Amino acid sequence: MTAPSPDPSTPPTAATAVRLDLPGGKAVTHRDVAANGARFHVAELGDGPLVLLLHGFPQFWWTWRHQMVALAEAGYRAVAMDLRGVGGSDRTPRGYDPANLALDITGVVRSLGEPDAALVGHDLGGYLAWTAAVMRPKLVRRLVVSSMPHPRRWRSAMLSDFGQTRASSHIWGFQRPFVPERQLVADDGALVGQLIRDWSGPRLQEDLTDEDIAVYRRAMCIPSTAHCSIEPYRWMMRSMARPDGLQFNRRMKRPVRVPTLHLHGSLDPVMRTRSAAGSGQYVEAPYRWRLFDGLGHFPHEEDPVAFSTELVNWLKDPEPDR
Repeated sequence: MTAPSPDPSTPPTAATAVRLDLPGGKAVTHRDVAANGARFHVAELGDGPLVLLLHGFPQFWWTWRHQMVALAEAGYRAVAMDLRGVGGSDRTPRGYDPANLALDITGVVRSLGEPDAALVGHDLGGYLAWTAAVMRPKLVRRLVVSSMPHPRRWRSAMLSDFGQTRASSHIWGFQRPFVPERQLVADDGALVGQLIRDWSGPRLQEDLTDEDIAVYRRAMCIPSTAHCSIEPYRWMMRSMARPDGLQFNRRMKRPVRVPTLHLHGSLDPVMRTRSAAGSGQYVEAPYRWRLFDGLGHFPHEEDPVAFSTELVNWLKDPEPDR
């Protein structure tokens, strides 16, 4: 592993905590690109059609380490970006609503010199991938979402399904001022490790090493990361009854018109299967639902071979779900 365990005597920086190599020492190209008025860190491997990978909470680009290798070997240009406020990207004082975050993503596609990209998003990254596919459809070639329903489906579940509301208790907890940030960085980011283990299925709980957890803990402890990481969730909840939130919800009525692969773990304790299933009603294009039996909230890390195989095969299919 390329990152040491958290050490309170050496505060982490993006250079030391984020610009890592892949497992086995495989080097990736790290660089910064400008988009939508900010600077974004990306990690890149391979050549070919662009596949842009979008992480969720409480992670950063490194969560896609296994898929980057698989995609590069399959002939794709795999680029994993750090979302605004996370990892090596800029921590701006504002701009954490999903519409603006989606413009970050499509702006990165343009900055990479590509006409379009296949977007692959997990958790919050999936929420933003759905949004980008609606807002800038010409820049999205294909869409892959893991562990996250369509934004309108998410909103409905949060408002009407007590089981989903209880499963998303951490999001309600994020609405408090100051306290969530302090909890995330306390004891060198110990809560980050606890959340990843609690939200994983039994396979990752057994295989995830303390060294892996240390990478995520250290990244969360970069100054201002904790605050920026939870700002999107604050917007998502607080805007439900506000004009900007209602406008965003109306905007997301537009159907997704690109082929979509929707992946989910059957044991996901954060996003219930019944909440994610049904998102296909918002897709007017080939749509495939794939449920991974026995996996939790992080299927791409819990069974990277199965996830990567499903992803690559679907991307290579010229007529998905024909």
